[in-house]
Amino acid sequence: MAQSHPCPPKNSWKSKMNQAKLHRLVSDQFKEKDSNALFDLRLTTNLSLIQHLFFSLYAEEEHSEAFKKLLNQLPKLFATRPDALKKQDVQRLKDGNWYQSEKIMGMQLYVEHFNKDLKGLQQKITYLKELGINFVHMMPITTRPKGESDGGYAVNSYHEVDKKYGTKEDLLELTSEFRKQGIFLMLDFVVNHTSNEFSWAKKAMKGDKKYQGYYYTFEDDTIPKEYEKTLPEVFPETSPGNFTHIPEMNKWVMTVFNTYQWDLNYNNPEVFMEMLANLVKLVNMGVDVVRFDALAFLWKKIGTISQNLPEAHNLIALFRMCLQVVAPGVVLLAEAIVAPTDIIKYFGEDQKEGNECEIAYNASLMALLWNSIATKKTQLLYKSWAHVPPKPKDCTWINYIRCHDDIGLGYENNLLYELGLNPEMHRKFLLDYYCQRLDWSPATGQVFMYNPKTGDGRITGSAASLLGLEKGLAQNDPEMIEGSIAKIIMLHGITFAFGGIPLIYAGDEIGTLNDYSYLKDKSKKNDSRWLNRPMQDWDMIAKLDDEKRPQAKIFHALQKLIRIRKENPVFADCNDVQLYHTGNDHILVFERSNSKKEGLLVICNFDENPQVIETSWVKKLGYFAQGDPKDLVSNKKIEINSGLLEVLPYQMFWLQRA
Repeated sequence: MAQSHPCPPKNSWKSKMNQAKLHRLVSDQFKEKDSNALFDLRLTTNLSLIQHLFFSLYAEEEHSEAFKKLLNQLPKLFATRPDALKKQDVQRLKDGNWYQSEKIMGMQLYVEHFNKDLKGLQQKITYLKELGINFVHMMPITTRPKGESDGGYAVNSYHEVDKKYGTKEDLLELTSEFRKQGIFLMLDFVVNHTSNEFSWAKKAMKGDKKYQGYYYTFEDDTIPKEYEKTLPEVFPETSPGNFTHIPEMNKWVMTVFNTYQWDLNYNNPEVFMEMLANLVKLVNMGVDVVRFDALAFLWKKIGTISQNLPEAHNLIALFRMCLQVVAPGVVLLAEAIVAPTDIIKYFGEDQKEGNECEIAYNASLMALLWNSIATKKTQLLYKSWAHVPPKPKDCTWINYIRCHDDIGLGYENNLLYELGLNPEMHRKFLLDYYCQRLDWSPATGQVFMYNPKTGDGRITGSAASLLGLEKGLAQNDPEMIEGSIAKIIMLHGITFAFGGIPLIYAGDEIGTLNDYSYLKDKSKKNDSRWLNRPMQDWDMIAKLDDEKRPQAKIFHALQKLIRIRKENPVFADCNDVQLYHTGNDHILVFERSNSKKEGLLVICNFDENPQVIETSWVKKLGYFAQGDPKDLVSNKKIEINSGLLEVLPYQMFWLQRA
């Protein structure tokens, strides 16, 4: 699907030139569109960066032969890329930053929960397009161990499709149809670890020294104990510690996530080159965006928490520079659920600016929105976002309110203190509010991975259940039901407007409630994240014409907002989000604008009571310069006679500058 650049560059030669821009320029100037010649140009363009990054990780005096091997590998990998995708790569370079377009609208889904398998998903393309979805993140579909598999993130293969989803041919047919229908596909690349059933792990367990060197393996627990002094625990309840003793080879292996997930040892350049080959095989099946899973953990170093290390950033950039040579139409998403100031770094800094990941999860916005719902206040959101450095203009966010995972409470303690809050008590309040520990709270969530050592915990539950729809329906409380619907629409509306790719979690568009069936499954019952991984309710979807149903109200409201977003270029991500303080702590206001002087002012009320804001500053922004501004949400003009604007409970305005 061709997309013109949504944000025309201004003074682009005065800013840092990332490699994608350079490839675009070279491709445009190179008259002969021979794919092999263009590959040679891309390799030449990226070669110095690839060399610098490689030897920043692997000492040149020890690994010069490995570097030569990498250079020989790249043209071989390019030769495996299908011709149709090579042509698409060239078109993508011409299109520019297609992923910043206002016309992109995403959905995350489990294939087996959405409609059984890959063929079933293909049958529902009509539904996706009816809602307005043209970007799909399919959760892992590759082979995995039976029983516990961390939702497929314990991989037995990087490119073989698990038979419960169908075949590789089914996947190729689906990706081909997606391209015809103008739908982008995002798949995971589990870059940090494999399962203990992966071919390398099996060979390691049989005593193969080469493959033992592909993981962090140790003769005894002496070195693991040194690591443990500073390593945090990811899953303290179900998988405490970071190492597992493997009886088959009588060695210890690093297993940061689960005992059946072995961490790859990227200190070994052979691991990088093998994984690069796996990455290319994945994208050659028609993947447009690669979600780099758990990339913050990629480099391990004794005496650190082994997260967000400089070497990890260099490794990611090395993957990016090599992939850009082979498949320049594919972009990377950073799955880094870390502090806001750390998230920004995954776009790349200094020489790597714009040369690491093009897209990152806006996990901070997600967590801050849930804090504002519980507190009914927006101070922490404003204060936290003020501390986030601006991202490179060629990068973008994925904005979302829920995903397959939990909601973490990684707010910065110093900012909580500045607001007069005790960080420990505030996090406890949020857990109590969302996890059924307060009678007056409408939320019906559960605690995930509570750590009694630190008092930390996370929150699970579907968006609708966390926002009161489950409790409202159970108690037949019309006021709670309507309030929950308004909150669901408002939170999604914020993600649609904030700047980036909005991602709806499948089922949220119809207000799907918690799924408690996981408690009956031995492989899932100890992981409460399955609470918010429900089956798609096609029976309910068949009844969406009944507009009195809460599910129908949510669906049609979101469908309308998606349509409005796609019709207005001001929603394109031009790095232009400007927050405004109103003096009312219940209100969030931010503005979007573009080079055409189009403006959009988003106003939201997080309180259950009507609120008012003084509007003289709004007029100074030009929203009343040519009469009353239009609210795109209600499709009505907004009149202000008294100088005050009333915002109803959980109401959202999208004011268009006339």
